[in-house]
This record gives sequence, C-alpha cells and structure tokens, in this order.
Amino acid sequence: MKTIQIKTEYIKLDALLKYAAMVETGGEAKHMVQAGEVKVNGEVCTMRGKKLYQGDVVEANGETVQVTQE
Repeated sequence: MKTIQIKTEYIKLDALLKYAAMVETGGEAKHMVQAGEVKVNGEVCTMRGKKLYQGDVVEANGETVQVTQE
C-alpha cells in the first residue's frame, strides 16, 4: 500500500485517482467510479465527488493507496 499526502483537509475521489496515477484522465476516473470498480475503506463507492480524509483507503486497478495529511 502506498500513501498519498495531501495538504488540504480532504480530496475528492476522482481527483485522488488522478493524483495517485491510478488513472490517466478524469474521464477514466469517472467511468471507473460509476462502474463500481473503486472501493473506499473496503466498500464499493459510486460517488466520484466523495470527500476523502486522512486515513481513508482507496482500492482501484489492483492498487491500494491511503490518504495522509501533511
């Protein structure tokens, strides 16, 4: 599991997928989330604007990342 450090209070799910290089484009992120291919804290999440905070874990494309705060 790798960690992604953010400087703000939260990051939206679609932005995290791009920031963590789990997808190449926002369109790809949108499609993956809507198709139910992304898990947040072990549960499928279909809200691409979901706010992620420190400690949240995201799984997609066989990768797992945890959000940490600077």
